[in-house]
Amino acid sequence: MLLGKLPAVEDCEMAAEIFKQISNGTRLRILWLLCHCEECVSNISAAMGMSAPAVSHHLKTLKNTGLLVRRRDGKEIYYKLADTPVAEYIHRICEEIFKMKCPL
Repeated sequence: MLLGKLPAVEDCEMAAEIFKQISNGTRLRILWLLCHCEECVSNISAAMGMSAPAVSHHLKTLKNTGLLVRRRDGKEIYYKLADTPVAEYIHRICEEIFKMKCPL
């Protein structure tokens, strides 16, 4: 019976959270940028035309869903796309479905 094969509540909640994160245009632009390079908060801020605190907020939410990873180099924190199947699929969806082509 199909009802016995329903996905776990936790799995659905995590998927919904990821969709929620990428449904924001600013976060999607940040994610697209970080699919192609590793950048620090100040460079991302400049590219987005936003304040560093606002960008940091978006980065934190993307990191919390496992889409981004970060590393510290001195005082700077650098972000890039996580090396996970979910992050890679979202990158491919942006490219193939939404035609946000990679420059590389």
